[in-house]
Amino acid sequence: MKSASYQKVATLVDKNKTYKLAEALVLLNQIKRAKFDETVELHINTTEKGISGSLTLPHGTGKSIRVVIANQSSDPTQVEELVKKIESGKIEFDVLIATPDTMPKLARVARVLGPRGLMPNPKNGTVTTKPDDVAKKFEGGQFNFKTESKFPILHLAVGKISFGDQKLSDNIKTAVKAVNTKNIKNVTLKSTMSPGLKIETASI
Repeated sequence: MKSASYQKVATLVDKNKTYKLAEALVLLNQIKRAKFDETVELHINTTEKGISGSLTLPHGTGKSIRVVIANQSSDPTQVEELVKKIESGKIEFDVLIATPDTMPKLARVARVLGPRGLMPNPKNGTVTTKPDDVAKKFEGGQFNFKTESKFPILHLAVGKISFGDQKLSDNIKTAVKAVNTKNIKNVTLKSTMSPGLKIETASI
């Protein structure tokens, strides 16, 4: 059962309509429900599973990225402690960057990190001989995206309601370009607590 406040804003949304991005962003402001600054989310149904890449939004996501470096050659004790933390369920990072010589140690927690999309991987740049340089990129707002393991769906945070329409529009267009329109079936825009708005991909 949806709450009364959700049902109230849901009446403003035409479920049968596909909105142009500009009008959807205006409506998004009208249907926000929370007192906190809601995250704006882009949910993309893709043409197939396994679509991935990296992305830097021009205005960031509105949240700081926690980056951890695992470097066996420079700090083996830190790596061992990190592995133990992950094994116990403590994951205190959004991005894990590892040097190639650290990967055998991290193999112990691949089952934990893999499903969460946190396992370092050469394809997305998180296995590197220059971890400090890569860490700066991620701390500057770069992040990796990948479809769900079982479904061709991407979930991307593209900013906060407080960003305003122009910054959100810039971020959304950058995200769609990174995924590539040829890989996209349809796009839904929503904030943390709002109903979803179907977006006309051609308008992005």
